[in-house]
Amino acid sequence: MSRLIIFFCCFFFSANDKTQKADSPSITKNMIHKVDTAAVDSFSEERIYNAKVLERFFKKLKENESHNNQKINIVHIGDSHIQGDLMTNEIRKNLQQKFGNAGRGLVFPYQLAKTNGSYNERFYSNRSWESYRNIHPFKNVPVGLSGIALWRDAGGFAVELNIKDAAYKFNSIKIITPQNQNMFDLAISSQIKTIQSTERKIITHKIKKGEAISTIADKYNISVAEIKRENRLKSNNIRAGRILNILTNETRPKNITSSEFVPLKVETDSFSHYYNSDKALDKIYLIPNKEASKYELNGLILENDTSGVIYSSIGVNGAKFSDYNKYPLFFEQLKALRPDLLVFSLGTNESYDHMEVSAYINELRKFISNIKAQNINVPIIIMTPPPSLLKARKPNVYVRDYAKTIIDVAETDGFAVWDLYNEFGGFDGIRNLKVTGLIGPDWVHYSKKGYEKQGTLFTEAFLKAYDNFKLKN
Repeated sequence: MSRLIIFFCCFFFSANDKTQKADSPSITKNMIHKVDTAAVDSFSEERIYNAKVLERFFKKLKENESHNNQKINIVHIGDSHIQGDLMTNEIRKNLQQKFGNAGRGLVFPYQLAKTNGSYNERFYSNRSWESYRNIHPFKNVPVGLSGIALWRDAGGFAVELNIKDAAYKFNSIKIITPQNQNMFDLAISSQIKTIQSTERKIITHKIKKGEAISTIADKYNISVAEIKRENRLKSNNIRAGRILNILTNETRPKNITSSEFVPLKVETDSFSHYYNSDKALDKIYLIPNKEASKYELNGLILENDTSGVIYSSIGVNGAKFSDYNKYPLFFEQLKALRPDLLVFSLGTNESYDHMEVSAYINELRKFISNIKAQNINVPIIIMTPPPSLLKARKPNVYVRDYAKTIIDVAETDGFAVWDLYNEFGGFDGIRNLKVTGLIGPDWVHYSKKGYEKQGTLFTEAFLKAYDNFKLKN
């Protein structure tokens, strides 16, 4: 059990569900797996359906293999299967190993929104932040590119970004804010600032026998209250021999030092405010822009100075296509990632809403339409939802139907499909996923091993389709 990393965020189970034993699902005999692990590992010639729509992207990939002079941006959008960045990190590493590592891509301070995120980077802040997710009822808050709004109405903060994976040190950082407002500065160092001031001189006085506190106050021309405050006395009673601190009316010079961040020179383009560094960085601070009165962050984009693949992942625990569709800002800011290829992984949460397949496809089509309305016309790969069980451990027939229909409409709608549902055994393979340690105890989310397996299988299918393209071109 300790090997499993489970994200209980797609949706919430009832109290009765939580008490059910994970090893006793209501599975009928015809659900016992009929494919072994080798069958999952093997693949046919056409593991990506309708791969012809990817030819424009494959052409760019091939050109970069020859000339090594381009950044190729892939953006993967999904739900809790994506937010944890386990499957997508495996894909990222695999593709960057073959085609070059051009940077980490989009990152977001999930920790400040009190939720889980990637292990490649960590965020810290000295102040708390407000947050809101697209899965909740529509609210007029800045939910944008990350699917999660993060904001503060006051300055006085510093957000520290630390890169944990040295492969993702960066030379360029882009700040994404609503309407590209200039809300943040960046810093990588601080300086000591010294201010000259004065302070009242303190001397000491040893109390003599028979001496009263009022007498001492008169001697130094200060009040009894000042003596009591400086020495934390609760009454006027004093005893001989005690040493009192006397805050006199004389002054002496004093230097006050403080540490403050040194802002970097931040530039701007149509989509972001950005900074370019001559050397690779693994730490940077986000600080308030002094001209701003509010601070809203939708994400940061990290790149390096080399060509190759940038694989950005966007995931929100519990998200559906309809949740992303609620917020126009998401689609407006998607342009900041300059995608060359889009990958979608949504459907699990729709199945838990018992959404009919026709409504699911309508939301998918609306999602694609909203993207195209921003003049983002790039190839799309849709991953079918992975196998899972519904509440009370009932077979999830909804994801089965989603998978079938996605493939049925792929050519008509002009997108490619990678059939994760059937790659992982489909309706009949759910038991084997448990036996092999790929699926978690909730029968919905997957183990680290399971997500990495998904990433490996997708990479194999993707590279096979690319090899087929090169053989024909």
